[in-house]
Amino acid sequence: MSYLHAIIIAIVEGITEFLPISSTGHMIITERLLGTEMNEFTKAFTVNIQFGAILSVIVLYWKRFFQTFNFYYKLFVAFIPAAILGFLFSNQIDAMLESVFVVALMLLLGGIFFLFVDKLFNNTNEKKEPTYTNAFVIGLFQCIAMIPGVSRSAATIIGGMQQKLTRTKAAEFSFFLAVPTMAAASAYKLLKDYKHFNADNLGVLLLGNVVAFVVAMLAIKFFITYLQKHGFKVFGYYRIIVGAILLILLALGVDLKVI
Repeated sequence: MSYLHAIIIAIVEGITEFLPISSTGHMIITERLLGTEMNEFTKAFTVNIQFGAILSVIVLYWKRFFQTFNFYYKLFVAFIPAAILGFLFSNQIDAMLESVFVVALMLLLGGIFFLFVDKLFNNTNEKKEPTYTNAFVIGLFQCIAMIPGVSRSAATIIGGMQQKLTRTKAAEFSFFLAVPTMAAASAYKLLKDYKHFNADNLGVLLLGNVVAFVVAMLAIKFFITYLQKHGFKVFGYYRIIVGAILLILLALGVDLKVI
């Protein structure tokens, strides 16, 4: 992977990590369009670059992130389901990272769902804070995002809204939950695939994380403001358009490696 490819993919990651349009899905699509060689390092890069993006949460919300132990316990409870399933099905998840079809299908189905999600979960409570039970249920929703194209932020925000949290509070809890989840995923991937890293591609990985960190900080501020005012519908239309285009191209046998 070249430095230019790493920068482009990192920008895509920074923009999409906290938007409900699937960062992993968009990175897979971008890698195919760029003609990036799919190897073990590329797969590890796709996972580990998300660590740079989630660090932006700590910087932007550092006063709220460093709270009481009760807050961390809730994050841990929410983290457990994905940690268990991620460990048990690591190879299957890796295999799906190579499938543009899976990404396209999930983008389309998720987009259709997004058109109705605001009406489905409009009984939120402005004063409600997440409980341990809420946290665990949100953690179960997060497991769905192991399928590329689903979107971790979308799954956890919708999980929070299903538990009667407001869109803003659900989004913030989703951001906080991203920290232990992606930190663990990145560490596990590094430990598992350390043999595929060397002095050259470690520089590529570091650059990607720095770029993703900067871009994600801007994306978070935009997303929270937009979500409060407009909800999910526009993201639903976007997902439907992108997913449909990809499925049509795949059905026509078009090679997505265009560069």
